[in-house]
Amino acid sequence: MRADEDASGARCTLEAFAAVPGLAHGFGRRVGPGRAESREETRARVASELRPHGRLLLLHQVHGATVQLAPWEGRPDGDAAVAWAPGLILGIETADCLPVLLVDPRRPAVAAVHAGWRGTVAGVSRAAVATLVAGGSKAEDLHAALGPGIGPCCYEVGEEVKAAFGPGASAFFRRGPRGRDHLDVRAANRRQLIEAGLDPARIGGIDECTFCRPDLYHSYRRDGPGSGRMISHVGLVGAPRV
Repeated sequence: MRADEDASGARCTLEAFAAVPGLAHGFGRRVGPGRAESREETRARVASELRPHGRLLLLHQVHGATVQLAPWEGRPDGDAAVAWAPGLILGIETADCLPVLLVDPRRPAVAAVHAGWRGTVAGVSRAAVATLVAGGSKAEDLHAALGPGIGPCCYEVGEEVKAAFGPGASAFFRRGPRGRDHLDVRAANRRQLIEAGLDPARIGGIDECTFCRPDLYHSYRRDGPGSGRMISHVGLVGAPRV
């Protein structure tokens, strides 16, 4: 999937998703390395920017696999969300974790996923696909985009993380320069999506490491607890299609 920067530079869109009629989407970026923006300010800014498309819905992300169905009020606990109606824009906040956007252009339907290592172990991407399928989608019709997240170049983890993934997960780990394991969250979620029935040719995205690019992305591991957040989003706009 080819990626394009929007006019503001605050988010990146995908050519394949932009071709879907009535779809709003984007992977968020930081507003600039020299500007400080609180999480609340980011939420308010993105909500305002997206208001012409619909209402931004955010979650209280807890690193699990709970899928919320839009609409809702407030910020319910969850790490994935699904919407079938227009005017509901699903947002995911990240600062190293992987944002995953799913679109069914036939149904139509959308889903947004927050996939850290714990959520990945819990099967959050698989759960989002299962919810879409339960709502009438076919897995083979879905398109998926994996956004910027910390890459295996920088994501050094302990033995407890590797153990949590269990046997058969060696493909998601490699030895780093200090002799410790590095995790590839992107590869783990890609496998989940394929195992859930998605066509590998319909899985793409933006393969950039948030830790490596302080000019573009916030990174919790690089910047600490005070790190800001990017908001990625997907939603249907306009009248529902048959």
